[in-house]
Amino acid sequence: MVFMQPDPVLEVLPRDLSAYRTGNVGVDYVHRFESGRPGPHVLVNALTHGNEFCGMVAATHLLDTGVRPKLGTLTVSFANVAAYESFDAARPFESRQLVHNLNRIWSPEWLDGGEDSPELRRARALRPVVAVADHVLDLHSTAQAVEPFWVYRAFERNAAVALALGRPSVHLVMPRGLGSGVPIIEHGRHGDGSSGAGAALVAECGQHFLRATADLAVEVTLDFLAHFGLVTREPAASPPAPRRFELLETRMVRTPAFRFVRPLVGFETFEAGELIATDGEDEIRAPEHCAVLMPARVPIVGREAVYLARPIA
Repeated sequence: MVFMQPDPVLEVLPRDLSAYRTGNVGVDYVHRFESGRPGPHVLVNALTHGNEFCGMVAATHLLDTGVRPKLGTLTVSFANVAAYESFDAARPFESRQLVHNLNRIWSPEWLDGGEDSPELRRARALRPVVAVADHVLDLHSTAQAVEPFWVYRAFERNAAVALALGRPSVHLVMPRGLGSGVPIIEHGRHGDGSSGAGAALVAECGQHFLRATADLAVEVTLDFLAHFGLVTREPAASPPAPRRFELLETRMVRTPAFRFVRPLVGFETFEAGELIATDGEDEIRAPEHCAVLMPARVPIVGREAVYLARPIA
């Protein structure tokens, strides 16, 4: 059975970003501000996916309000502007990417390979921007209106920052990486647990088009900058106790016949062996008691179907 998804509420829509195109590092839509004082280099990255507007709101907030680092260096980037500019309110989920998922191609095989696409050209242009950053905050949102959460490799340096910031209070920890490609936060030394790199985290701030999602992205960004001393900010109210999940596996859509057994939005739980979905003749069953995260709103062959994760302490 195909489960129909309701049309989303579009509380946040794109704005013209042409004024931000000319940056100051030789890469379009990348702006860097140096304090002149020793300190970390923090990258705030927006629009890794073209329809995830919360990052756009947070990045333009930093630029429009003149946020400058008290110490260290702040870089603000808009990643997949080409996909962003393709947005059509009648088909709001289709501007996620033009060809490739910009958040799965950060391996040498893709970046140094012979294929070409708007996303590969953009990733190659952004590679030196990501490489020089000590700490990376990549701002994302979700297709479904679920509780916001962090995503990061299971390195102590990442967990320490996410726990210190408190919000979001839910964490998705990846012990072996994403399993479906290399995201920005795993590029180069940030994907190496022994490299001595800084923190690199994704903040999934809520449903793509909700005002509350954009508001949270702004708050999380300022929290992140304050944590590393780049800005001064009053501590947030005490957050709820953290809830952490460990990624067990990433399942991909392999056939047009992929179907979930019931409508899913995320964080539903399944018992060991319970059927979650069918993909043609294949069955996807829970490998143990686990939760499903980011189930595909509309399954597309070759893209992620669902993440399976178990609760951890």
